[in-house]
Amino acid sequence: MRYVILIVALLMWPVGEADAQRRGSTRKPPAPAAPPKVEAVQFKCPEPLGLGVRTGAGYCFVLAGREPADGVRIPIPAHTGTASLIFDLHNRHTYSDEDIRAGRGFAKYTAVVAVLDMKGELLGRGAVQTEFRSAKDLFERISGGAGPGGVKAVAPLGREEITITIPAVVNEVSVLGEVLDATTAAGHETATQGRTVAVISNVRVEYRPAPVKPPAKR
Repeated sequence: MRYVILIVALLMWPVGEADAQRRGSTRKPPAPAAPPKVEAVQFKCPEPLGLGVRTGAGYCFVLAGREPADGVRIPIPAHTGTASLIFDLHNRHTYSDEDIRAGRGFAKYTAVVAVLDMKGELLGRGAVQTEFRSAKDLFERISGGAGPGGVKAVAPLGREEITITIPAVVNEVSVLGEVLDATTAAGHETATQGRTVAVISNVRVEYRPAPVKPPAKR
């Protein structure tokens, strides 16, 4: 009886599994995912501030608005999965030696920017808050001005590194100003359409490159 049971069990054993055990698995393991890379990107700046004297970095004004076409437009390289948009956010300050000598140098800023896809969907926000009391508080001076040393009066103040997650289907984003709350020697300032809310620099993207499609067979 045991012989009969053994024969029946062998006949019921799946042929495919028996063949796989004899030959070993023929399935190829999935190709490893490409390692992530961080890459500086060239972006479209509606209103450049200029180049930094210390770092040589390019600075761009972020203007208040709601239309993605009017913002700082940043291309996102072809990527697999989500990517990360990373940039430095600064407040905008107009430096004056006269105000410093007169004891009117104090200023305080809070700025909030939004990152949108080109359809206007919100992807994330970034904020920077700083105070100014003296020239040493400035993050950088900008070349190309009429001030001492050939620098501009307007300068980036403070630095906040912002990271925004970008969905796999998005290949371009726009940065627009949302909130400005500034107290300066000129008084209290808020964001209005087209006004500078903040300054952006050092834009880069961390992503996994999308696989290269093989050329079509002729």
